[in-house]
Amino acid sequence: WRAPWPGGRILHVAVAGLLLQAGYLGGVWSAIKIGMPAGLSALIVGMQPILTAVAAPLIGERVRPRQWLGLALGLAGVALVVYAKLDLAHLSALPIVYCVLALLSITAGTMYQKRYCPQFDLRTGTVIQFGATVAALLPLALLFEGFDLSLSTVEWNVHFVGALLWSVFALSIGAIFLLFRLISRSAATEVTSLLYLTPPTTAIMAWLLFGEALGPLGLAGMAVAVAGVAFVVNKEKR
Repeated sequence: WRAPWPGGRILHVAVAGLLLQAGYLGGVWSAIKIGMPAGLSALIVGMQPILTAVAAPLIGERVRPRQWLGLALGLAGVALVVYAKLDLAHLSALPIVYCVLALLSITAGTMYQKRYCPQFDLRTGTVIQFGATVAALLPLALLFEGFDLSLSTVEWNVHFVGALLWSVFALSIGAIFLLFRLISRSAATEVTSLLYLTPPTTAIMAWLLFGEALGPLGLAGMAVAVAGVAFVVNKEKR
């Protein structure tokens, strides 16, 4: 039992991985580290579905008027969900630059993968993408972050281990596998529109796990975001 390698598309798979992993995640985490509010970060990156729709003709996809309406509704819903948590005090330009770079990276990565390597074995493909990301980011971590390869400076506790396990298995493996499967089977605009559901889902999880309040504005935003996604992904009846 052997997983097939993508052959002549290895370079394309690696480039897509650099954009989706190093560019997107590196940009978002760098922005948050230097003071970007999580709500504003979600709002900026939440523009990805619209940016993808604008670029869709480059990969031969057409966005219908109904989908444009859904994209606008989805972005409005995200804005309503994160509005109450926006804190723009003492915010500098650099975190915004990092978030915009992350937005451009995930959009370009999605389009690039859809155009050049939509189909590949998820096991070998993710090995290539994660390997390329490590090669790109590890030198930067050693240079700028004071990263210790021996991990002697890491404070191992239940919270850190739990967050690490979630990041590895739920995000880096589970979410990425689902994203790649969707990219291979659906239009790029339909796939990226699902990201509008991230802030509402996060708000619900925060309510369940941490007791954070869900105000009327946030609940309305969730409904608007869900309606927007439905407009985008539902096929028109002929």
